[in-house]
Amino acid sequence: MGLELVTAMFCDPGGVVLAEAPTYVGAIITFVGLEAGLEHVECDENGLIPAALERRIDEVRASGRTIKLLYTIPNFNNPSGITLSAERRPRITEICRRAGITIVEDGPYGLVRFDGEPTPAIRSLDPSVLYLGSMSKIFSPGIRVGWVIAPRAVRERLQLLSEATIIRPSIFSQHLALAYLRGFDWRSTLQTTIANYRERAETLLEHLPAALPAGSTWTRPSGGFFVWATLPEGCSADDLFTLVAEEGVVLIAGSSFYADGSGQRELRLSFSLESPEQIREGLRRLGRASARLGHP
Repeated sequence: MGLELVTAMFCDPGGVVLAEAPTYVGAIITFVGLEAGLEHVECDENGLIPAALERRIDEVRASGRTIKLLYTIPNFNNPSGITLSAERRPRITEICRRAGITIVEDGPYGLVRFDGEPTPAIRSLDPSVLYLGSMSKIFSPGIRVGWVIAPRAVRERLQLLSEATIIRPSIFSQHLALAYLRGFDWRSTLQTTIANYRERAETLLEHLPAALPAGSTWTRPSGGFFVWATLPEGCSADDLFTLVAEEGVVLIAGSSFYADGSGQRELRLSFSLESPEQIREGLRRLGRASARLGHP
């Protein structure tokens, strides 16, 4: 809901939102539903590429369109699992500041880090950045509680828009979240949860080479929920999706994460829900499906 409110506030129909390639499917649905144009920016293993962002800004403006927002999931991106490097964050911030583009930093996975120190939020570099947070990954997705950190003037307008859109959010859910944060050692609980996610990610990455066609590549996330795989030339993620579904396994083909239907050889694998045993079995079934795929 926070992203929907921000998009409705900043984007007139036809206004352009820039986002990573690939990006969260829920964000694509939100932008398209509110008639905003979505343009992707190329990424690599270190996240958004500053030079690619500058090129995309120039291209969009040359077409006569107005860029309203840069939407980014900089930590353990959904779907790619990639993290925007600390070295690139100031550069990305400066490019957007100079271009007059508001950054929307979506941070639901930032606390789900397996090892090491957290990377400073983009908002720590620029107080005009809009930061979206959520309880869904650190407490419970079912309570549907999130927040937006924004400059005061923006926050007040978002509050009015929220009241007009949803009348009143669930007070019960908010009290549950507050009681959890105040009354429980949630940080220790989160560390236990992260240990479980780390084990599942390691299991997936250990057995993935035998489950995908030779020549496939994939990301190695240091947190979050997702691994992003790219199949070799000549392979179709949509075809693999169909074959693996016949084996009773669900994955998501990469085209779902691009506004223009790109990502025909890419797919997202999630390790957040299933046990290591189930992940191993799922990968065995994925291996059988891959063997049936056929590729040059």
